[in-house]
Amino acid sequence: MTTRRAVLLSLLTGLLLATVSPAHATGYRYWSFWDRTGTTWTYATQGPSTAVPSDGDVQGFRFAVSEDSSDATRPHGSASFHAICARTPAQEGRKRVALVIDFGTAADAPSGERPPARRTVCAVVAPDATTAEALAASGKPLRYNTNALLCAISGYPRTGCGEAVTGAKKAAPAEKKQDDGPALGLWAGAAAVVALAAAAIWQARRRRDA
Repeated sequence: MTTRRAVLLSLLTGLLLATVSPAHATGYRYWSFWDRTGTTWTYATQGPSTAVPSDGDVQGFRFAVSEDSSDATRPHGSASFHAICARTPAQEGRKRVALVIDFGTAADAPSGERPPARRTVCAVVAPDATTAEALAASGKPLRYNTNALLCAISGYPRTGCGEAVTGAKKAAPAEKKQDDGPALGLWAGAAAVVALAAAAIWQARRRRDA
């Protein structure tokens, strides 16, 4: 094998390993905010400080490590307004908002901290109250940073706010369906690299024999 072919194969082997090796993406440890419609959680399009829920709405918070909103982990378990607010009677001039507060798993917890158990709350607030106000009525102490980002609910976590977590790995959310797309894409790339290597070797051999 000539030096040129050896170098070529070495480069192609490195490219192949880069194609099939999983990347370690950077995630962020934070509280995500969700709306619930029927049995489905949807990532909220507004922040809790601007969202104004209606009487009978269900909203959730989940603490976890996520890369972005499409990767965020939903609050765990089922929830319904009637189940959460069954023992909280309606009041004239007030509204009831069902909140699901999921503190996440030990795997997503900051070092030295342990997440409290998930809980549900029926907040009774003024008709024009925001979700943040409903949360403040039932999830104190809250902690925000200077950019008004929600950092802690009921004092959890004690420190940190949306910090980057490099190389974090977490299980897929229970309500998210897995598919074979990423794996198939990786193997397709690997096959392309192998084909390229074979073609390069054939071309080098052809030039040598000419």
